Amino acid sequence: MNAGRLPDGVMLNAYPDSVGGTLDALVDLLRPGQPLADTASLFYILPSLYNSDLDRGFSVVDYDINNVIATEQDLRDLAALGLELKLDFVLNHISVQSSQFRDLLARGDDSPYVDFFVDWNEFWAGEGEMGPDGYVIPNDEHMAKLFMRKPGLPILEVPFPDGSSRFYWNTFYQSVTVDPPTAAELKTDLGLAADVAGRVADEIAQRVAAGEPLDLADDQGEVERYIATKRTHYLGQMDLNAQSDAVWDYYDESLRKMRDYGARIIRLDAFAYLHKEVGRSNFFNEPGTWDYLNRLQQIADGYGLLLLPEIHSRYDEGIHRKLAANGFAFYDFFFPGLVIDAIETGSGIHLLRWVREVGDQGYLTVNMLGCHDGIPLLDIKGLLDEAAIDRMIETILARGGMVKDLYGPDGKKISYYQVNATFFSALDADPSRFLLARAIQMFMPGVPEVWYLDLFAGTNDHEAAAAGGHKEINRTNLTLADVAEKLSEPVVQTQLELLRFRNQFPAFGFDAELSIDDSDQSVLSLTWRTEGHSASLRADLTTTEFEITYEEAGESRRLEI
Repeated sequence: MNAGRLPDGVMLNAYPDSVGGTLDALVDLLRPGQPLADTASLFYILPSLYNSDLDRGFSVVDYDINNVIATEQDLRDLAALGLELKLDFVLNHISVQSSQFRDLLARGDDSPYVDFFVDWNEFWAGEGEMGPDGYVIPNDEHMAKLFMRKPGLPILEVPFPDGSSRFYWNTFYQSVTVDPPTAAELKTDLGLAADVAGRVADEIAQRVAAGEPLDLADDQGEVERYIATKRTHYLGQMDLNAQSDAVWDYYDESLRKMRDYGARIIRLDAFAYLHKEVGRSNFFNEPGTWDYLNRLQQIADGYGLLLLPEIHSRYDEGIHRKLAANGFAFYDFFFPGLVIDAIETGSGIHLLRWVREVGDQGYLTVNMLGCHDGIPLLDIKGLLDEAAIDRMIETILARGGMVKDLYGPDGKKISYYQVNATFFSALDADPSRFLLARAIQMFMPGVPEVWYLDLFAGTNDHEAAAAGGHKEINRTNLTLADVAEKLSEPVVQTQLELLRFRNQFPAFGFDAELSIDDSDQSVLSLTWRTEGHSASLRADLTTTEFEITYEEAGESRRLEI
C-alpha cells in the first residue's frame, strides 16, 4: 500500500444504526445541503452491517448485508456522494451461529468443516499433558507465550453427535447456556419413566442454577447427550484454522463480497491472532503472520482492495515499524493517549516526538480520538512512562471511565489494555479541551477518523455499559431528534467546521509537507504546505486556545470558528 493509493480526507466512523436506527438516515445527513455535507471523504461502517450476533458486529455469521438496518442501496448512495467505503474483515474468528460451525455441531467428523476451526487437543498433541477435564494443558514454555484476551485458557467444549466432546480454540468471547428440560420434555423426547424424568429434571435444574457441571449418573449418558446437543445454546467467536484450504476459500469469497459492496479499504480485525504455531506466541508471531498477510494481500490485489491491518501492541515492540517496512498503512493507536497527555499536562513534548516520527519515517496512518473500542493504553508503553499512564487511567476513571485488562493463562491480570469512555468525557466533558483535541487531530499526519458519538459530543453511557459491558459506554445510538438537538451546540458546530476545512482545503495530504515549531513545549505550532496552499495551527496547551490560519493564492486568512 502506498500514499498514492491510500485515499486522503476525513473518515466518518459509525455503526449502520448509530444515527436514526438505519444507515439511510445517516446517509441523508451527508447529502448536499444537509448538516454533515462536505465533512468527510470516506466512511468506515462497522461490521453490524453484516449478519452477526455478538460484540456489536464483530461476531460475524456471514458477510451478507443485515437488511434490518442497512441495504446495498445505502452503500450505492454513499458512493454516489463520492465517499470511499471502508469495511471490516474479521479474520481470526467467526460466530458459532455461522453455517460452518452449526454444521460441525450437527455432523461432527462427517462435516466438511471439521478442520475449519482449531482443534485444541490436536494442535497441542505431544506438547502438554491431558488435564482432568479432557483438554490438553500445554507445557510451561508454551503457556508462557500465550497472549490472553480473557481469563483462563482460550477454549470452548463442543459436543459431537457421537457423544464425545472436542475442544476448539476460542480467543475472544464465548457464552454457553443450558435450557433445563422439564420432566414432561424428558418423557416425550427420551421416553423416560415419569418418576425418573422428574428426578433427573430437578437435578439438571439445580445444577444449572448453581452453575455446576451436569455430572449425571453413569446410566444417564443419553440425557447428557440430549442436553449437549439439543438444550445447549452457544454464543461466541470461534478461531479459524488458517491452515485449512476451506478457510482461504472463505476469505476469498468474503473479500469478493466486500468489493461488490463498493468497498475500497478493508480493515483486518484481530489479524495478529490468526497465525498459530507451537513454540511461538499466538500473537503476531513471525514469519507466519507475514506469510498470511502476504497471501491476503494477493487476494485483495485481485479485487482492487487496500488492506489496513488493525493491531494493538506496545510502541516499544516496534510492530508499527514492521508494518510500515512491509508496505502497510496502520492504525495510529498511539495518538489518542498522547493527545490526552498533552492537554492534561500542558506539554506537547511526547506528542510532538511521535508526530516527528510519523513524518520522518513516512508512515501511512489512520488516526482517531474516540472509536467503537476503548482509548488505547497498552499501545503507548514506551512513549509515556508507567507513572504517566497510571495518572491518565486515574484521571479518566475519575471522570466515569472504565478500564479493561489483559490476563495470563492462570486468569490473573497481567496488564491494563484500554480505558473505555467517550473522548469528550475523558476530557471532563470540557468543550474547549475537546475542540482543541479535534483541531490537533485535523493537523495530525495521516487520515483522521471521526467517531460519530464524539462528533455529537456524546458522554459516557453508564446504563448501557452496565447492561452490555464496558465498551457500550461509547456506543450510544442517537435518534434524529438527538442529532437535531446536538446540532444546536457550539461544540458540534465548531467540529463540523474543522472537519470541512480539513476535508476540503488542499494544503493537507500524503504529498504535503509538515513543518513543526517546537520552541515552546506548551504551544503546538504545525503548518502544512503544498502547491501554493498552507494551513497552520497554533494551540496553547495550557489555556486550550487555538487559532487556524491558511493561505491560498497569496492571501492569508483566519478560519472563523
